[in-house]
Amino acid sequence: MIVEDDYALCHELKFLLDNAGYLGMVLEDFEHAKEEILKVNPDLILLDICIPYMNGELLLRELRKETQIPIIMLTSLNNENDEVLSISFGADDYICKPYNPTLLLLRIEAILRRVYPQIISYSYHDLILIPERGLLKCKDDSLILTKNEMLIFKYMIMHQGKIVSREEIIMDLWDSEEFVDDNTLTVNISRLRQKLKYFGYGEAIETRKGLGYILL
Repeated sequence: MIVEDDYALCHELKFLLDNAGYLGMVLEDFEHAKEEILKVNPDLILLDICIPYMNGELLLRELRKETQIPIIMLTSLNNENDEVLSISFGADDYICKPYNPTLLLLRIEAILRRVYPQIISYSYHDLILIPERGLLKCKDDSLILTKNEMLIFKYMIMHQGKIVSREEIIMDLWDSEEFVDDNTLTVNISRLRQKLKYFGYGEAIETRKGLGYILL
């Protein structure tokens, strides 16, 4: 659930979450924010500090009296005191705007993995990517992905509709301790395309010459 009164940012966050395989919900009734949140009982809350009626830190404190739903504070206030106060009130994390979308998704995933130990998955149309099992599923059918193929597809799902450069993908693989060069990346992209083709998505990854790739 997104608790943010900036309309543009709110829907940008929802788009980001939906494309990453989550179901993003937007709080609209700030006057009864606590009641609405408890009624929906979301898996995680993105909570801005500067919201109407009750600021985010007070809302956080009130929520913690009744629930341990994971809460990430989002704020444009790069203020150490606000961060200390938020954490002391029970926030699970604190991110300043403008946020890095990939970093935000990684922090969300880390919290969900810790709080809800079930397997995390990512969706692309009717495909389900299950990183912990290295599986790409479609209904009752599935294929095994190599670690590199899985990491590449996961990264592209998280950036669906945007061009990602070869350098970005290689750096993401390096961060995952998978050291690859340019030629190895080409081979892995080719193999991933073949596996997507098996499910009818052979044209899903499009090459943009001189720029990189885009997952359509």
